[in-house]
Parts: sequence; structure tokens; C-alpha cells
Amino acid sequence: MIVNMVVAGISGMLIPLTLDRYGVDPAVASSVFVTTITDIVGFVAFLGLASIVLL
Repeated sequence: MIVNMVVAGISGMLIPLTLDRYGVDPAVASSVFVTTITDIVGFVAFLGLASIVLL
């Protein structure tokens, strides 16, 4: 959960800044990217921890 929160905070800061630099409206586009990255990292962290515990 800590890993997921850290990644969500970092991606929630960097993705809108990057989109703004490329001229895209960050209020419209960033939510999809932040949600996707947060879900993927949370899923991988959860399964990684489960595989470490089970092996």
C-alpha cells in the first residue's frame, strides 16, 4: 500500500507537468494516465508480495 501511494503521488505530480510541457490540457488527460499507472503498480506490487510470501 505504501508503494502504491508513493507511486500515485509521484505520477500525480509528474504526468500533469509533462502533459503541460507538451501542450496538452492536463486537467482532461492526466486522470486516465495516473489511474492506469497506479492500478498497474498496485497490481504488480500485490502479486509480487504474494509470490514472495508463498514461495
